[in-house]
Amino acid sequence: MLQTQLRPSTQLRPLTTAHLAQTMALIELSAVELEQKVQAELAKNPALEVKDARRCPVCKRQYADKGPCPRCHPAQTQQPDQPIVFVSPRYDFVHTRRDEETVQERDGQLAKEDLPTFVLKQIAPELPTEDRQIAAFILSNLDEDGLLEIPIIEVARYYHVPLSRVGGVIALIQHADPIGVGSPSPQDALLIQLEVLAEHQSVPPHAPTAIQEGMDLLSRHQYAELARQINIQVHQVEEIARFMCDNLNPFPGRAYWGDIRTGQSDTPPVFTQPDAIITPVDDSPEAPLVVEVFSPYAGILRVNPLFRQAINQVAENNTEQWKSDLGRAELLVKCLQQRTTTIVRLMRRLAVIQREFILHGDKHLRPQTRASLAKELQVHESTISRAVSSKSVQMPNGHIIPLSKFFDRSLQVRTALKQIIEEEKSPLSDSAISILLDEQGYSVARRTVAKYRAMEGILPSHLRQSQDVVEVS
Repeated sequence: MLQTQLRPSTQLRPLTTAHLAQTMALIELSAVELEQKVQAELAKNPALEVKDARRCPVCKRQYADKGPCPRCHPAQTQQPDQPIVFVSPRYDFVHTRRDEETVQERDGQLAKEDLPTFVLKQIAPELPTEDRQIAAFILSNLDEDGLLEIPIIEVARYYHVPLSRVGGVIALIQHADPIGVGSPSPQDALLIQLEVLAEHQSVPPHAPTAIQEGMDLLSRHQYAELARQINIQVHQVEEIARFMCDNLNPFPGRAYWGDIRTGQSDTPPVFTQPDAIITPVDDSPEAPLVVEVFSPYAGILRVNPLFRQAINQVAENNTEQWKSDLGRAELLVKCLQQRTTTIVRLMRRLAVIQREFILHGDKHLRPQTRASLAKELQVHESTISRAVSSKSVQMPNGHIIPLSKFFDRSLQVRTALKQIIEEEKSPLSDSAISILLDEQGYSVARRTVAKYRAMEGILPSHLRQSQDVVEVS
């Protein structure tokens, strides 16, 4: 793998501004994107070189750590509940026939569904037939951020309907996944998300006021001025800002929706090259999990020692460019090391917390937020968000999923909902399902049940009844 000469440390030290900025940019990249970045740097910077990594004589995999292969020779003190985490080159990843079938299946499912279609599927059961054309028109006028590009009044004039009717359709769209989609502005999207979150958790009491009256000040981090403007304490504004960073997204179209994340292309991405693979070390129930984190290159990225020596052997007035190359090389190596450290720590912790989910499926996912994990790892919430962004993981069953799925708070509820419907003797209404979910410990409103049901492609009760009649006939 593309590693630095130092092994990833378990402690994150304070970073300089340049180091922090580049590390944050690198953390956000997937292994494929990072490979392109590093290859470009190698091509133009003579101070960088790649040294061959070790290769295990047993499993033939390369690894960057010192000592024996961490997969074939785990530490004698290895506990069953502690994962074995190591880094290896992405080139060692080889698709099996099963992997290819999984990719083709996902490709067929994902490439056909864009954001407007995804949203329309959710709201269709609650949408009057006469309003479906209005909804489709609104969804066709979303920009790449998931915001409405045209004024609401133009929609009303185009269809010769009251403004309130268009507003009702937009409200339905805004409460679909991703929350806030179809809003006329980032500010409105944030307020909708805040309203929905308030149904399930506590939110800072002055957050709506801060967003409505001080969005510009919040975006510029002018917390003291905003505190004076809305007559609250500075620490309360800081709490609001942290809450927004952890829980809200002013651009819903850029958020994860369903099991995928929208991008700049016309079709959603299909994960064919995971950033990590998780497998049990053997078939025993208590076997430790092995987490293999892929690096973008086969070897160890380092500063060329001969280049460093050469600087001391040339005249001082000729070394300016050489020193610049050396400085950029040293910074890149340090930032890549920091990226590796962060992702390894993240995957190690997720493998502990979500072991049952990894081994046994969706219904075993434990509720986990990026903010709580950041607190455990003692890093900023934005670091975890960047580390999760655009990454994918291959699970023991061969399926490749977005890393964001580990933080999907709706997944457990959707799995329970599917099980209820699979076991129903006669079609249950969304209200009845809401009651049954509540008995299982999931407090979910009827409207949310309808949304989750639509996300899973399940028909409403009256159509399931009709379907049963047709099948019997």
